[in-house]
Amino acid sequence: MYDIIGDIHGHADELIALLTKMGYTNDKGHYAYPGRTAVFVGDFIDRGPKIREVLDIVRRMVAEKSALAVMGNHEFNAIAYHTPAPGGNQEFLRPHTCKNKHQHQATLDQLSGDEMEDAIKWFRTLPMWLELDDINVVHACWQPSHNATIDAAIKQYGGVTSEFMVKATNKGSDLYLAVDDVLKGKEIPLPDGVSYEDKDGNLRTDVRVKWFESSTGKTYRQYALPATDRIPEVAVPSELADHAAIYDGTAPPVFVGHYWLSAETPSRLAPKIACVDYSVAKEGLLCAYRWGGEQEVDDEHFQWVGSRK
Repeated sequence: MYDIIGDIHGHADELIALLTKMGYTNDKGHYAYPGRTAVFVGDFIDRGPKIREVLDIVRRMVAEKSALAVMGNHEFNAIAYHTPAPGGNQEFLRPHTCKNKHQHQATLDQLSGDEMEDAIKWFRTLPMWLELDDINVVHACWQPSHNATIDAAIKQYGGVTSEFMVKATNKGSDLYLAVDDVLKGKEIPLPDGVSYEDKDGNLRTDVRVKWFESSTGKTYRQYALPATDRIPEVAVPSELADHAAIYDGTAPPVFVGHYWLSAETPSRLAPKIACVDYSVAKEGLLCAYRWGGEQEVDDEHFQWVGSRK
């Protein structure tokens, strides 16, 4: 059985509190629960105050086989931030702009050079999704056609190597689209001239959407994930519908993180879809879902602890 744990972002105290609440015991720094496996949905780094401690806990659990983990977009971004771009011009695959450096600053501040290098090496080993016993786990979006594209590239390049990363950060490639959707969520463009500010104050002209539902008959605000009153109540054009992304209702449940949801009590997104990211890095909740074999998400199975700020 699995306990799927949401985005931690360096909040080690909340992680320890959540594991303890769920009955995991600590044996000299190794947290375990006989008969259950923790599954982390990624985004271990950036933003929070105890990134080193989070990595120590998660990596130890994975090494001791009491946990599994997938890559989040922050781990992918960190690999790209620290991977030189081809050409020897001292540029990197993720440009060191003020925005990108600000997002990564807490990790840069808290890890030494050797620790960062070791963490990046580990990030490269993380799968981008997991197909487990009757559940699927991915950071942001489950789409089998994208999984196939990523699988083929991993086989071609021998893993998440520098060559893989060059292709995956090339906006003109199929691999870029696949990785971007899987780790960052599917987006559609807003109408011309329409934009909004996201949670970090960045101006957006695209909106992340409920990839597991049809957009037919929905406005941009209704189709957005998460919905916000900053997004217009304008109908989504039919030509933007991506039927390949709509989740098959007969498939196993999918568990994701990433979406910075906000609620006092977590709940499912759809009968087969659950998000376990409830914004611990924004004074929200660190959330988990305790899966017990059910094939529809049961709101009673969510567990959480509040942010300790």
